Amino acid sequence: MTGLDLETFLRIDLPGGLSAMLACLACGVLGNFLVLRKQSLMGDALSHAVLPGLVAGFLVSGSRSTGPMMLGAIAAALLATVLIQAARRLARLESGAAMGVVFSILFALGLVMLEQSHARDVDLDVDCVLSGQLETILWLAASGWGSLADPAALAELPRQLVALAGMNLAVALFVAIFWRALKLTSFDPDFATALGFRAHRFELVLMLLIAAACVAAFEAVGSILVIAMLICPAATARLLTDRYGVQMALAAGISAATG
Repeated sequence: MTGLDLETFLRIDLPGGLSAMLACLACGVLGNFLVLRKQSLMGDALSHAVLPGLVAGFLVSGSRSTGPMMLGAIAAALLATVLIQAARRLARLESGAAMGVVFSILFALGLVMLEQSHARDVDLDVDCVLSGQLETILWLAASGWGSLADPAALAELPRQLVALAGMNLAVALFVAIFWRALKLTSFDPDFATALGFRAHRFELVLMLLIAAACVAAFEAVGSILVIAMLICPAATARLLTDRYGVQMALAAGISAATG
């Protein structure tokens, strides 16, 4: 590889490729628990429902920085969870219908907020939200392989890539620390609760992590591909094995390869 080709690879191809892989990996691992819990539609609901929170976070902060938009999305995810439960109880809707109603309304609200605000001034528009902008994730400080060990160059890594790396670390720690509890609450929540594991608490934390993963991934791959990555790798792995650990490994591998 010539010097010019190497520089192009490090500046353009590497950050975009790593961002895609990490986005798919975080969503693919978390998606296992949605598939095992038979809550696949919840991933679809959350990926759409966080949009008003994303736009609100931008409007408050005036920038596309990850922190405010993450907080807004988590608040929107909590609101969506509360509204879904309320729709199920008050309107006596079945779970799928309640999720469909809530995420459709919240997604439409987010699009209206997006179009009526000044978000377009910073290139936060419908195309970005739906399909992401991998082409804008650049590492312009890279000049050669030495940049991978250069603190000054690493400090200039794209914020999207840094956010996705942090998201994957959080997901890995969550799964590793609560491996047994997640297994029990996914397959038999009542039995898990009887053993002292509060199934509803784990479900709430899981939904918040999924919302955070959607935020971390949306600038890279958008809200549509996030849905696919939450469900497809886990569903594919489920067809290939009925062992919990093997499924996790298969889904992670499929996610990374897909990215």
